[in-house]
Amino acid sequence: MEQFYLSLLLLFVSLISISFFFLFYSHHAQSSHPNLPPGNMGFPVIGESIEFLSLGWKGHPEKFIYERMAKYSSKVFKTSLFGEKTVMFCGAACNKFLFSNENKLVVSWWPDSVNKVFPSSLETSSKVEAKKLRQMLPQFLSAQALQGYVGIMDTVAQRHFASEWENNTSVIVFPLAKSYTFWVACRLFLNVDDPIHVANLAESFNVIVPGIMSVPIDLPGTPFNKAIKASVVIKEKLLKIIRQRKEDLANGTASVTQDILSHMLSSCDENGQYMADRYIADKILGLLIGGHDTASSACTFVVKYLAELPPNIYDNVYQEQMEIAKSKAPGELLNWDDIQKMKYSWNVACEVMRLAPPLQGAFREAMNDFMFNGFSIPKGWKLYWNASSTHRNPECFPEPEKFDPSRFEGTGPAPYTFVPFGGGPRMCPGKEYARMEILVFMHNLVKRFKWEAIIPNEKVIIDPLPVPAKGLPVRLYPHQP
Repeated sequence: MEQFYLSLLLLFVSLISISFFFLFYSHHAQSSHPNLPPGNMGFPVIGESIEFLSLGWKGHPEKFIYERMAKYSSKVFKTSLFGEKTVMFCGAACNKFLFSNENKLVVSWWPDSVNKVFPSSLETSSKVEAKKLRQMLPQFLSAQALQGYVGIMDTVAQRHFASEWENNTSVIVFPLAKSYTFWVACRLFLNVDDPIHVANLAESFNVIVPGIMSVPIDLPGTPFNKAIKASVVIKEKLLKIIRQRKEDLANGTASVTQDILSHMLSSCDENGQYMADRYIADKILGLLIGGHDTASSACTFVVKYLAELPPNIYDNVYQEQMEIAKSKAPGELLNWDDIQKMKYSWNVACEVMRLAPPLQGAFREAMNDFMFNGFSIPKGWKLYWNASSTHRNPECFPEPEKFDPSRFEGTGPAPYTFVPFGGGPRMCPGKEYARMEILVFMHNLVKRFKWEAIIPNEKVIIDPLPVPAKGLPVRLYPHQP
């Protein structure tokens, strides 16, 4: 019993010490930077992380932003997230400032937990490696390159719908959307096209993303621990693919231009050094994650909104897609010109992403002390921009809860208000790739089916992407020939 009380006393003393340290540190930071933004740093160590995450799990991530904007009468406020002193930047002017000052005043940042799930095989920093990768990607994501991807995406989509949707009276959309976008990524990045091989790779990938933004507790059974283990497994699978591709390139059965993997294996730096296999595996892993999760979320919510909206929205999409379908000869695949004709469908997809942005926001880090809107931003503090601060703001989008595709006609929304792909130098390099992938999905979906949601107004959670709580089960009604 004495040991119990002694342990309790030690715990109490530790908590008091941590609290005093936190208060001292906060006071010291305040005195060193007297013009910090208003806000509350929350509890010692954990800050306001629990409320930030829990509002996402409840499906209302924007509440964290708007409640504090109202409380402090400011679009800039301080908090503490994931153990980091953080300033929230809200609104179009804040977006413009952050996006325009990339690598000048701020630099991209992500929690250490991400580096633990994706440990680098090199000694260089993940920021340096990310910069190298972004320099390499444009040649694969240019307009010329994308034109060659449309038919491949359409082929994958046709096979996907034939095997997973047709001859079913109902389906659960979210896992199928992930299956489609992952298959496309495997085909275009790795030239892996066999459904069994794709499913084998997907099994490990589906564990990684939920663990990235989970509480970073590396204990057996936790999502974080599972993500770390899955990352190791998937890298070994990728290394096996890489070794086989090197053999194929050597004997001439593979082309150096057939996909990103072949190019990475064939490229050397200014010193004639080729990339190490493990480095390539690191980068392909990141591309596969980025190349399918956000697009699968967008595809899922296109299905959700078209099921719940007034029928004229679906009818307009259907009419546009059927005009394209009727212009094709039997067996003819979609092409680049067809994608450019899908203007209304893309407006619908953009309005879906305004209301359910796949990318909720992202962190930056202050490179040096600077001032913004009269507030002092200390070096090393983290800055977070959030899509909902503009997407659901009546100053940016009148009647923000109303679904209105016409918002994207003409010149579209004001700059820095519609940011599902970020902005500035850090804008997602795969934006056009995602546009094609979503439109090919919509084309193959609406020309086959109408549908209705089995769970009306199904709850949405953020984990870390928006996801219908039950995966969006829908009842399918195939079109009559």
